[in-house]
Amino acid sequence: MEERLSKVFAALADPTRRDLVARLATADATVGELAAPYDVSVQAISKHLKVLEDAGLVTKAKVAQRRSVHLEAEVLDLMTAWIERYRQRAEQRYQRLDAVLARMNEEQEGKAS
Repeated sequence: MEERLSKVFAALADPTRRDLVARLATADATVGELAAPYDVSVQAISKHLKVLEDAGLVTKAKVAQRRSVHLEAEVLDLMTAWIERYRQRAEQRYQRLDAVLARMNEEQEGKAS
């Protein structure tokens, strides 16, 4: 799992690939449709898509004459679970710190009375 997660984060390190994922979140598209808004070649977009495909973020399928690219959203769930685990740990640390600071504040107020 760690290797897969590393591939996903590495694939999403590039802003063009993040944009491609964002666009595919709304609908499947062909490579040509994905390449249209960029000032790069279809081959360049194909290379970006290959990185995303190797990371498991997208798949390509041929439907009739159309070869579309599809976002594999469950891979994003893998990332979300990883991030959430560490977010919860950080939140617990902050709650413990808040409790310590509150006790210190109460002690200071007790001494001042």
